[in-house]
Amino acid sequence: MNGGPSSLSGHGGRLAAAQARFPNAPAPWLDLSTGINPRPYSVPPQAYEDWGRLPDPSDLARLEAAAAEAFGVDDPSRVVAMPGSETAIRLLPKILPRERVSLPLPTYSSHAHAWRRVGSELVDDPAQADICVVVNPNNPDGRSLPPEAVLTLGQRGAIVDEAFVECEPSLSVARFAGAPDHEQLVVLRSFGKFYGLAGLRLGFVIARPALARRLRDTLGEWPLSAPALAAGLAAYPDTAWADATRANLADDAARLDALLTGAGFEVLGGTSLFRLARTANAARRFESLARAGVLTRPFDHDASLLRFGLPGFDADWARLAAALEISR
Repeated sequence: MNGGPSSLSGHGGRLAAAQARFPNAPAPWLDLSTGINPRPYSVPPQAYEDWGRLPDPSDLARLEAAAAEAFGVDDPSRVVAMPGSETAIRLLPKILPRERVSLPLPTYSSHAHAWRRVGSELVDDPAQADICVVVNPNNPDGRSLPPEAVLTLGQRGAIVDEAFVECEPSLSVARFAGAPDHEQLVVLRSFGKFYGLAGLRLGFVIARPALARRLRDTLGEWPLSAPALAAGLAAYPDTAWADATRANLADDAARLDALLTGAGFEVLGGTSLFRLARTANAARRFESLARAGVLTRPFDHDASLLRFGLPGFDADWARLAAALEISR
C-alpha cells in the first residue's frame, strides 16, 4: 500500500493527499479530520466587495479592538491580528528564542516543529525550561488546565495556545496576557475553528505592548485580507451567535460520542469541535472509512487512536453512521 496513516497524521485537512491515496472513494469527501465548525458564521457580503483596494489600517485597528473586547483584554494595543495563529506559532520562536522549552506531548505538532527549527530543546519539566508552551484545551485529547495553573506557568514565561478555548471560554487567560504582573504571558487565539472559517486565515497574539509592537513591525502594513477583516469585525460583536453555537456544538459533540460508542469506539475526550477515540483496530477502520470517503485523523504516536470532527448536515451524520458500521 502506498503510504500508511502516518502520511495523513501531521495535520488534519490533507484532503488532496487522501484523494490521491484513495482514488476510488466516493466524492465529495466528508472531511472530519479537522476541528473546524462545520456550520460557519455567515460572512457579510461586503467582505468580498473591497478586493480591488488595499485593506485600510483603520479596519485593522477596529478589528483588534473588537477582538480585545471579545477576549476580555482591556488594552487593544496588546492584541495583534495575524494571518492565522499558525503564523504566530512559527514566528514567536524566532522572536523569543529559548534554549529549553517545555511542551506537554502529545499536542498540536506545529509547536514542536517550530521550536526545534530554531534549535530549542524540548523538555518535560516546566521547572527546567526557559519558557512553557501550553495548548489549552489541548489538541487532540481536550485535556485542560485551570486558569490559575496557567498563570503560575506564565510567571516563568508561557505561550498559551487557546485555539479551541471558545468552546470553554472559562479557561481563557487572554485578559491577563501582557498586562502588568503578567508581562511574560503570551496567548494565541484562533478565529477559523470556532467560527468555521479557517480558509480566511485569521488569528491573534495577545502580549505585552513591546512584543506586540515587534510583531506588528514584522508583519508589515497589510497582514490581513479585506474579507478576513470584514468577517472578524462582523463576528466578534455577535455574541448571540457565539452563545447559540456553543450550545449547538456541545449537543453535536454528545451526539458524536453516542455514535462512536455505539460503533465500538472508546471516547477518550476532546472539545466540542472534535472527539478523540480509541479502538484496537484503528488503522483498519481508518482505511475503511477513507474508502467510503470519510476522512478522519490518525496519529503516529498511538496507532489505536482516531480523531473525529463534527459532521454538519443530517446527510453527513447518516453517511458517517453508515461508514462506521461498514468499518466494524
